[in-house]
Amino acid sequence: MSHAFHARRGTWIPLLALGLAACGGMPVEGTPSPETRPVSEINVQARIHTELGAGYFSRGQYAVALQELKKAREADVGYAPAYNVLGLVHGELREDRQAEEFFRKAISLSPGYSEANNNFGLFLCQRDRAKEAMERFEAALANPLYATPEKALANAGLCALRGKELALAEGYLARALKRAPGLVSAQVGMADVNFRQGRWLAARSLLRQAAEQGELGAQALWVGLRVERNMADRESEASYAAQLRRRFPESMQTQWLLTNQFDQPGSFL
Repeated sequence: MSHAFHARRGTWIPLLALGLAACGGMPVEGTPSPETRPVSEINVQARIHTELGAGYFSRGQYAVALQELKKAREADVGYAPAYNVLGLVHGELREDRQAEEFFRKAISLSPGYSEANNNFGLFLCQRDRAKEAMERFEAALANPLYATPEKALANAGLCALRGKELALAEGYLARALKRAPGLVSAQVGMADVNFRQGRWLAARSLLRQAAEQGELGAQALWVGLRVERNMADRESEASYAAQLRRRFPESMQTQWLLTNQFDQPGSFL
């Protein structure tokens, strides 16, 4: 599922995954259950309440999401996706101990659960536990039945970029783009890699490709602004700056813009 832990604060949207049916207007990983049990043995009520909880989570209605997820656990205490979504909710609420416990529970119930490994990886990376995070992304990728490995590849690349490991980031992002050339998170992450390595034309091209698919987030706009500033394209720089101020007035990127801190790299996660 492609949500953001901090989407409402204007930062980049990392690719989370629920492994449930679509809900709440945000794109979700495929519908097959990550459980090892046959579909016929999965409690329908557990799945329904988990999907409802995921929908409420995606809309920021965390209290209602927790109520639905409680019902899911009451219906089937061993339903791994319920614990995955609980990890997401508690992570967003900054209740880190509970979030980590729920992610680990989901994975213990279903060791091949790539979506939970991916989400746990993001949680860990956002808390500067990069080594553990990369292990989770690799665990997600180790499942040959993972329907969308490009998402874990992109997240691994963004996590490496957060740690300023440019070669590692470029490798993961290149693999993600090879599988899914139109994956926006990978396009923008690779644009940042190119910018940091002085390949400004390549960075500009990737950002423009990403922008064709929808509005860019605050971090992507910040990368674009800095690319155009280095290329002395004042009109394009001003366009990115205007979008930042208008759409993300409270973001750290806008604060850097207003205080002329153009050396700030920011982070996608």
